[in-house]
Amino acid sequence: MTAVRRWWVLAVAAGCIGQAGLGGHLQGPSAGTGHNTSRPEEDWQRAEARYLHNIRQVTFDFVRAGEGYFSPDGSKIIFQAEEKGTGNPFYQIFVQDLSSGRAIRVSPGIGKTTCGFFRPDGKKIIFASTHEDPDARKHQVAEIQRRIEEQNKGIRRRYSWDFDPYMKIYEANPDGTQLRCLTPNAKVYTAEGSYSPDGRWIVYAAGTAGNIQLYIMNADGSGVRQLTNVPNCYNGGPFFSPDGKRVIFRADRQEKDRLQLFVINVDGTGEKQLTNNDKWVFWAPYWYKDGRHIIFTAADHANEFVRPNYDLYWMNIETGKMTRLTYAPGQDVLPVFSPDYRKVMWTSNRDGRSSTQLYLADFVPPSE
Repeated sequence: MTAVRRWWVLAVAAGCIGQAGLGGHLQGPSAGTGHNTSRPEEDWQRAEARYLHNIRQVTFDFVRAGEGYFSPDGSKIIFQAEEKGTGNPFYQIFVQDLSSGRAIRVSPGIGKTTCGFFRPDGKKIIFASTHEDPDARKHQVAEIQRRIEEQNKGIRRRYSWDFDPYMKIYEANPDGTQLRCLTPNAKVYTAEGSYSPDGRWIVYAAGTAGNIQLYIMNADGSGVRQLTNVPNCYNGGPFFSPDGKRVIFRADRQEKDRLQLFVINVDGTGEKQLTNNDKWVFWAPYWYKDGRHIIFTAADHANEFVRPNYDLYWMNIETGKMTRLTYAPGQDVLPVFSPDYRKVMWTSNRDGRSSTQLYLADFVPPSE
């Protein structure tokens, strides 16, 4: 989980993730609004059907699940989820076979985890975890007690991610064996890792609350170098472009938590801001195969008294043209493409009442 979840969970914590000034043009019904409170079900389903076919839920047996990524052959997914009845209220990492639906936990089961990802050859996975925190179990007990107290008092907590300093990046086999820490010397939050297309590098986020920067290291954890150097803000959620030459990410450089999208060359040059609207939050960008388009999450935060509703969007990063893809009354976040780019998977509580789970659909790219 990343810093941006502070905004997402305002709407989904109960499940416990040409428009002027928007940086481009939005296509489709009600393109200028981020609030889906009254659209009839048949209308929003019809609107989504232009780009998303055969929508289906793929995770079921969890309190909540989300942030999923495909294996290189597209047969499996890795994701984070809260298990039922384990005494741990925090996310753990799972690998699930898409054909059978069978999921196995691949993280230790203690503490917090986030951001699982497959190595491009499919032989290893990475994820971030706090299981080496000597007080990890105490934090679990405290969180459970806090939830009970809040439920009894009818309190709905405004979630905040604490950038846990015990969060480190680990490598393992896809079944969770041969676990090895890639960042053993890290003394600050170190997470949000993903591989380069050739598997040689890992890009990730690290730092203390209010000062998170991007770094690139060799896949074995050596050769760390800093990619961004903009202090006193959050830079996170990085992914390499399909050709491995650029990194896309989000950052709140203008106003705390009001994330915008950026792209930068892997050598730290050529940084470009892709969105620039302080009334909206943009995050979770993920590359399309042509390196010219991305899919991402966004919501209108202009009215502090109205719950923002996150939806999926498509953008041409060369022209800034945007197209809205989802219209469900619930939250639609964290989209990723399958290896063949024919499918999109994302995290959602589609009806706005259920817990968040992973969903999958066949994808039809918007026409230019």
